[in-house]
Amino acid sequence: MDGYPATVQPVAASDTTGVDLVVKTVPVPDTGDSVELFIFDSAGKELFSEMLDKLWESPNVLCLVYDVTNEQSFTNCSKWLEKARSQIPGTSLPGVLVGNKTDLAGRRAVDSAQARAWALGQGLECFETSVKELENCEAPFRCLAKQFHHLYREKVEVFHALL
Repeated sequence: MDGYPATVQPVAASDTTGVDLVVKTVPVPDTGDSVELFIFDSAGKELFSEMLDKLWESPNVLCLVYDVTNEQSFTNCSKWLEKARSQIPGTSLPGVLVGNKTDLAGRRAVDSAQARAWALGQGLECFETSVKELENCEAPFRCLAKQFHHLYREKVEVFHALL
């Protein structure tokens, strides 16, 4: 499984000017395996919505990022989650919700408890980060790698049961 590619859809951050593709290799916690996460970063911009439909035909795991100082960016996560899940109807889509810019605590507009409750209600893990301060930035990726690894192992078990 070492280096098996996963797709992660979409990452919405505010500094992206187009749709960026980032490939990140992440070791899977508690295993000797690693996963290559193919991350499509759309910055949450509706302008790129049609293009994203073509890029993420069947996502494996999902990473939604919102700005903790911007209530609308958090509200938009519902729309992006629905859009991603519509790509694979009838299938569960694991993932993470990430609140970024925790270094701007005085400008916080989204309560941590509110975000965590929403994420858990959607079956997502919840994290808060500060990319500027490099705080907790790797934890969401480790979680995504673990989620993808679990999905992969389940599919391998199903395949072996068919033999």
